[in-house]
Amino acid sequence: MSKLRAASEVAALIRDGAIVAVNSSSGLACPDAVLAALGERYRSEGAPRGLTTIHPIAAGDMFGTKGVDHLAQPGMISTIIGGSYPSGPSSAEPPLIWQMLGRNEIAAYNIPSGVLFDILREGASKRPGVLTKVGLETFVDPDNQGCAMNERARAKPVVSKVQFAGEEWLYFPSIQPDVAIIRASTADERGNLTFEHEGAYLGAMELALAGHNSGGIVIAQVKRVAQAGTLRPHDVRVPGILVDYIVEVPDQLQTTATEYDPAISGELFRPLDTFSLPPFDVAKVIARRVAQELQPGWAVNIGFGISANVPRIFLEEGRHGDITWVIEQGAVGGIPLLDFKFGCSSNAEAFVASPHQFAYFQGGGFDASLLSFLQIDRHGSVNVSQLSARPHVTAGAGGFVDITSRARKIVFSGYFNAGAKFSIHDGKLSIDKEGKVAKIVDAVEHISFSGQRAIAQGQDVTYVTERCVLKLKPEGLMVTEIAPGIDLRKDVLERAETPLHVAPHLKQMDASLFHPEKVGLHPVRDAA
Repeated sequence: MSKLRAASEVAALIRDGAIVAVNSSSGLACPDAVLAALGERYRSEGAPRGLTTIHPIAAGDMFGTKGVDHLAQPGMISTIIGGSYPSGPSSAEPPLIWQMLGRNEIAAYNIPSGVLFDILREGASKRPGVLTKVGLETFVDPDNQGCAMNERARAKPVVSKVQFAGEEWLYFPSIQPDVAIIRASTADERGNLTFEHEGAYLGAMELALAGHNSGGIVIAQVKRVAQAGTLRPHDVRVPGILVDYIVEVPDQLQTTATEYDPAISGELFRPLDTFSLPPFDVAKVIARRVAQELQPGWAVNIGFGISANVPRIFLEEGRHGDITWVIEQGAVGGIPLLDFKFGCSSNAEAFVASPHQFAYFQGGGFDASLLSFLQIDRHGSVNVSQLSARPHVTAGAGGFVDITSRARKIVFSGYFNAGAKFSIHDGKLSIDKEGKVAKIVDAVEHISFSGQRAIAQGQDVTYVTERCVLKLKPEGLMVTEIAPGIDLRKDVLERAETPLHVAPHLKQMDASLFHPEKVGLHPVRDAA
């Protein structure tokens, strides 16, 4: 019997109260047509109701791929468990799912992406759950928020703290989904799936295993269907024995705003001179200084924000290839992309499944991570996951907690405060208008990264801003470098809401960073 079905047919198979797991990363690999059909069924029939939806990485975004917002209808979802959520500019109306969780209409949780993949894997194996140290002393810890994003979630805890083998662990019960919705490029008639036009596999195999082994159904949205037996077995990433239904969507986007780019899927290598380079501005100064923290030969993770431009700094300096970039969606090597294509890489060396990438991160197998910050507090703790005034501007934690839990070296980057205006003249930084919102605070609103735990584990933590560089020391935050043109007391110490220590041998940031010409990258040494 053919596994090919219309999107409306598979939507009709999902029952009230089902647990539905979705493989996606914003617009990347999002099975949007199936989600749209499911939302349309609810609008016309009022079913299925009371769903629990699981998203290890966000399904959809605010830029053209609705994703989970198709399901954000009163009564359709009762619980959502996400590693991350659709996000976008503060000037835009919040996604419907954010509005629902903000009104406490659904129970909403933010579980680190890697841990959420682990939870589904354990469910597939019929094991009781996940023991992990990822998230201890952060918002994941039940001593803090316990992953709950609202009051309704706080009433139903998803994580507990336990003692095992004489150590403290976080315990997450496994989850066995009734439905797994995944996406690929090609399916044959037997349901074997290949991903030749995709920018990542994400957790397609893991979600398919979890749905199948739980006695549920596995739905695969694909671009095209091939004759049975015509796909090369080494190309098949999910075997047909795990796939129940196929939905063919010939016009599915590769990722948001991208119909198809063969460099994203590794079918073509772009010439290096076709990549755009960042213009000379203050953000580029920060990215250059971050680049100086890295050593040739390292494998380095990068996150969204200013640090996403660091690979372009290496490219501009003629040092492309010195660093192997690794991102949570699964690409290894190449040049990570920006904007709508963030989460993809062009010219990648390899694609691995996201759960494998997260095992690599959780175990500290890489050399450094470059990440952003919303707030930093007196202990060096960082908030990147929640901003109560504009919650939808953040996507939640995503893989941030997995990545930072055991990273040997972390470089956070961002502006010292919010709203400041700058100019650069003759190699000196000028603050034309001071920002009004402090980002160096006494206590962060949400602990995405624990500075105290980092000290206890011996992690090397640096914070790079436009006006100074800080290091995390046992005594707290220490200013180790200051930008040319900046007054230490007036522009740094008095603009922080918590006292900062100053290195006994305070250095000036490399003057070449503040000129438009190439800087000639060289690693720096700790001034303190």
